[in-house]
Amino acid sequence: MADSKLIYRCQQCGNVSPKWMGRCPECRNWDCFAEEVAHKGREKAAKLARHSSQPVSLEDIKSDGETRYYTGIGEWDRVLGGGLTKGSLVLLAGDPGIGKSTLLLQALSKMTGDGPVLYVSGEESPRQLKSRAGRLGIASRDLYILPETSLEAVLDEMEKNPPLVLAVDSIQTMYTRLLDVAPGSISQVRECASRLMRAGKDAGVSVFVIGHVTKEGAIAGPRALEHLVDTVLYLEGDRTHTFRLLRAVKNRFGSTNEVGVFEMKENGLEEVPNPSQLLLAERPMGVSGSVVACSVEGTRPILVELQALAGATGWMQPRRTSMGVDTNRLSLLLAVLEKKAGFNFAQQDVFVNVAGGVRLVEPATDLAMTTALMSTYLDKPLPADLVVWGEVGLAGEVRGVGHSVLRAAEACKLGFTTCLMPKSNAERLSQEMDAKCIGVRTLQDVLQVLFEGIERAQGRSPT
Repeated sequence: MADSKLIYRCQQCGNVSPKWMGRCPECRNWDCFAEEVAHKGREKAAKLARHSSQPVSLEDIKSDGETRYYTGIGEWDRVLGGGLTKGSLVLLAGDPGIGKSTLLLQALSKMTGDGPVLYVSGEESPRQLKSRAGRLGIASRDLYILPETSLEAVLDEMEKNPPLVLAVDSIQTMYTRLLDVAPGSISQVRECASRLMRAGKDAGVSVFVIGHVTKEGAIAGPRALEHLVDTVLYLEGDRTHTFRLLRAVKNRFGSTNEVGVFEMKENGLEEVPNPSQLLLAERPMGVSGSVVACSVEGTRPILVELQALAGATGWMQPRRTSMGVDTNRLSLLLAVLEKKAGFNFAQQDVFVNVAGGVRLVEPATDLAMTTALMSTYLDKPLPADLVVWGEVGLAGEVRGVGHSVLRAAEACKLGFTTCLMPKSNAERLSQEMDAKCIGVRTLQDVLQVLFEGIERAQGRSPT
C-alpha cells in the first residue's frame, strides 16, 4: 500500500473526501461514500503516457468522411443519424427490463453482413443469449458471444481479433484491475468506459455500452457516462404497454432529440413506421375530454390522444394526477385556466393521461391539454377531425411553436381536416394546406371557437 492511499468517493456525484462522511457536501445525499484505493504507482502513469500525442494543424488533418454501418431497421438508423458511425461510442440506457438487450441484439445481428460483431455479456450466460436469439429468430456465424466481466480480457480479445462492432452488456458489470473497488461503482464505470472509448477510437471499432438507469433516473448514478460517449440513446416506455420510444438526447454525428418508435411483440421489438395511426386506432368518438395533440419528436410529428377528466373531489386537497405529461405543467395550466378563463377547478380532482404510454415533453402540447380540460369541465366533446398544438403562457396567451407545416401535413395524411394552432402559426402557413387552419391568440379565443354558444365558465357549476 506504499504507492496507494485510501480515499472516499461519493457514489452519486463523484465528490472525493479523505475521510468518510455521512452526508455528501456537494449533492447532499446520505450514506453515499464508499472506500476506494487511489493508486499513485507507475502502472497507471505508464499506461497514460503511451497515449500521448502531438498537436496537429487543422489544415493537415485528412478527412475521408464518415463511414457508417446500416442495419436496415429504419427507426434505429434514423435515431443514430443515418447509421452507426465507425469508431463511435454509443450509450444505450433505460430502465431494467425495458428491452435494451433485445433491441441491441437485433441491431447487431443486422450488422454482421459488414463484418464480425463481438457481444460481451456480463449478465447472461451464452445459453441464455442463445435462447433469446432463438426467440428473436437470430442466427449468424459472425455474431460472437464473450461471457466476461474483466475489462483487460475484453481489450485483449479486441486486440487479437478486432471486430466491426463491440457491445458491452452492461457497463455496470465490468471491472478493471487498476482499481481496487467493486464493479458498478462510479470509479469502475468511469474508468472502464474511458478505456473502451480510447481503444475503440484507436482501432476504429464502434462500441455499444448498455447502462442501467437508477431509481433517481440517472445513468450509473451521476450521469458520468453521458460526457464520455459520442451518442446517448434512451429506451423509454411503460412496461405495461407495447410501445417503446428510442430517444437520442446526445449525438455528435446526427440530430439530437430524434425518436424511433418500436412495438414489443413475441419475436422482439418491431419498428413502427407510422406510430400516429397506431396510437389513434382506439380513440373514442364523441367523448368529452379527449383531444388529438401533435408533438414533434426530433424531426418527426406524432399524433397522440390526450385525455382529461375532472370530477368533484371528496378530499380537502383535490388531486392532480398526470401520466405522460409533467404534473407541474398541469398545475400551471390549471392556474391559468382559473385566472384567465374563469374556470373553477378548486373543488375538482383532475386527471390527465396520454394514451399508449407515450410521454410528451414539448411545450407545444399545452394548448391541447387546456382544450381537453375545457372539454371535460364543460362536458362538451370536441370535433373528431380536430388536431391541436400551441404553447400557453401565464397571461393566457397562445404562443407560436415550430414545425407547424410538418404538423399540419401529418394531420392531413391521417385524415384530419381542422387544425387549431396559434394565430402566428396560422398566418405563416401556406394557403395550399388541405386542412382548415384556425388561429387563436388567447384562451378566450379557444372558448369562442370551440364552445360557441356555451355560457361563460365563470360561475358555472361543474358537470
